[in-house]
Amino acid sequence: MKTIGTEEHFVTDYVLAAWKQAAAADSQGDPRALPPGEMGERLLEVGARRIAAMDEAGLDVQVISLTSPGLNDLSADEAVRLQTLANDHIAQLVDAHPDRLQGFATLACPNPEAAAGELERAVRKLGLQGALIFGRTGERNLDHAGNWPIFEAAQALRAPLYIHPQAPQAAVRTALYSGFGEAIDSAFARHGIGWHYESGVQFLRLALAGVLDRFPDLQVMLGHWGEVILFYLDRADDLAAQAGLPLSFSEYIRRNAHITAGGVYSERYLRWAVEVAGVERIMFATDYPYRPGPEGGVGGFLRRTGLSQADQELIASGNWERLVDGIRR
Repeated sequence: MKTIGTEEHFVTDYVLAAWKQAAAADSQGDPRALPPGEMGERLLEVGARRIAAMDEAGLDVQVISLTSPGLNDLSADEAVRLQTLANDHIAQLVDAHPDRLQGFATLACPNPEAAAGELERAVRKLGLQGALIFGRTGERNLDHAGNWPIFEAAQALRAPLYIHPQAPQAAVRTALYSGFGEAIDSAFARHGIGWHYESGVQFLRLALAGVLDRFPDLQVMLGHWGEVILFYLDRADDLAAQAGLPLSFSEYIRRNAHITAGGVYSERYLRWAVEVAGVERIMFATDYPYRPGPEGGVGGFLRRTGLSQADQELIASGNWERLVDGIRR
């Protein structure tokens, strides 16, 4: 069966340079840099080495995206400049390997109007498949009314937005994720758990702020089996009722969200996601290059779940292909 990974990352030298400059100017941002060693090499390379890794993992297609924190920590002018450069670059990479790569746009969320216009250009002129975005831009959460032009454009295009994790704010990192040494503090605030709370909370905020009612056809994607919230929907649904929302959080998940593996190869989590969100809302992702491929390849992992062949095929590629077939080009 055809297999597609929907959260697969890369970075460029010019984005790394912009991050370095931004970090020097603002100690409150996410001080990201190129990871050392092989992982950093793999992030920078989008070619033969990546395709060989895909073959080894049994992955036919990667949907590539600029890695975290994208352009969110940059000045508005710099972000706008780089979104055009980055998306042209992504389109060129896809054109060079059309059978193996697809792409998510990166957006200059510090300037939402420009980001909305770029999303339309990226989808309609460059052929990209929506965009990968991050929850916060500075102090502004994703549900802020300033971001609504992005949601309006995404809904009009029927283009998905992948909400990717990002590091918590500095004050949150200090309050909750510190005290264990620099390396452990950083891991605790990021892949250990902090990233996933950050993204899940942003989805809940979209519902609480009425964004998902104002834009009912908006389709968002959440990695890592739903960024924690799938496991607490019964509890969260009480909050939705208290807030007077027209739908429960469970219903927003089944109407507006798509859930990906995000490189977490847990048969138990997959079965839970299928039960809660429905198999037609589940997609695969390997989180390249941060995670290795699953043991036995993507197909082997899906076969071990005990799902029917038809359901395995939906998760492997069918659900993604149906979603992007609906994009208005």
